[in-house]
Amino acid sequence: MTDTSIEPSADAPAQLSTLDRFLPVWIGAAMLIGIVLGKAIPDLDETLDAIKIDTVSLPIAIGLLAMMYPVLAKVKYTRIGESLDRQSLVMSLVLNWLIGPALMFALAWILLPDLPEYRTGLIIVGLARCIAMVLIWNDLACGSRELAAVLVAINSLFQIVAYSILGYFYLELLPEWLGLDSDGIDVTMWEIAKSVLIFLGIPLLAGFLTRTIGERAKGVEWYEERFLPRIGPVALYGLLFTIVILFALQGEQITEQPWDVARIAVPLLIYFALMWFGSFFAGLKMGFPYERNTSIAFTAAGNNFELAIAVSIGVFGVTSGQALAGVVGPLIEVPVLVALVYVSLWAKRRYYDTDGVPPRS
Repeated sequence: MTDTSIEPSADAPAQLSTLDRFLPVWIGAAMLIGIVLGKAIPDLDETLDAIKIDTVSLPIAIGLLAMMYPVLAKVKYTRIGESLDRQSLVMSLVLNWLIGPALMFALAWILLPDLPEYRTGLIIVGLARCIAMVLIWNDLACGSRELAAVLVAINSLFQIVAYSILGYFYLELLPEWLGLDSDGIDVTMWEIAKSVLIFLGIPLLAGFLTRTIGERAKGVEWYEERFLPRIGPVALYGLLFTIVILFALQGEQITEQPWDVARIAVPLLIYFALMWFGSFFAGLKMGFPYERNTSIAFTAAGNNFELAIAVSIGVFGVTSGQALAGVVGPLIEVPVLVALVYVSLWAKRRYYDTDGVPPRS
């Protein structure tokens, strides 16, 4: 059998930096700051929500772009062709577009049979495959930046084409076949494409141009050893800023409806755990090297909350239960996937040799 393994990146950090190591602390503080700001400043949520271009929240867009640009500037674009093999592509597509939406549909109906608005919101989250934050988790867990970038780009293309079709299938057609209540969505291909272009296209283009121009002007050594370390922390600052904004926007609803939030959180927790562990150990069984396996697992477990929230608000309204479920998605996803970064690094020590290759049995 041909060996299609990817060599571990030479620049993959052996361990998390001090900033990264205490990320759960910073995230907890960002959540608290967001809630306090939302409570202390009257109408802050309405003010923040009003700062938008078209339907895109400008504060959230700024945070996400700051978060994604440094990660995409680290990608070695000339190596992208080496990073994708048929096994990885097929496995990622199956996990993201067959297993993921079906699992969220099942969990939503099993665990929220009496809460149709939240159930619909969760299904909308499950249909939106990750194109943003997964790059942060993948980078922290020392996955393949090049493979993650390719999978994110492929997910983006599939999202534009398949999101509306899957929405119709899981929210109207399948419930009707099963004799269940249905809640349809009406979202255009352009609305989805706009989200992808803003949250992936802009930072991807900026990252590509930065590496191309930087390497030509100053050389690879300067770019890798001097420039990238300087911009690296910006990604985490963008993440923390985004969390503060999300909690400031929805902090009042979260504190006033803790039981509803808990009900929404349970299927989300199960979903993230099943998707990540199922993907990681399937890849381990198939003999995938650590970098590749980690990228596939985080891509499978993450979701595109920007799109899910935008669709929920656009179709059902900003105060709807569907919108609340969309907002709770990233509030649960962020701490869970941070925890899975640590699990991933532990699994690397436990199941892989020093070269990131699983030992032969």
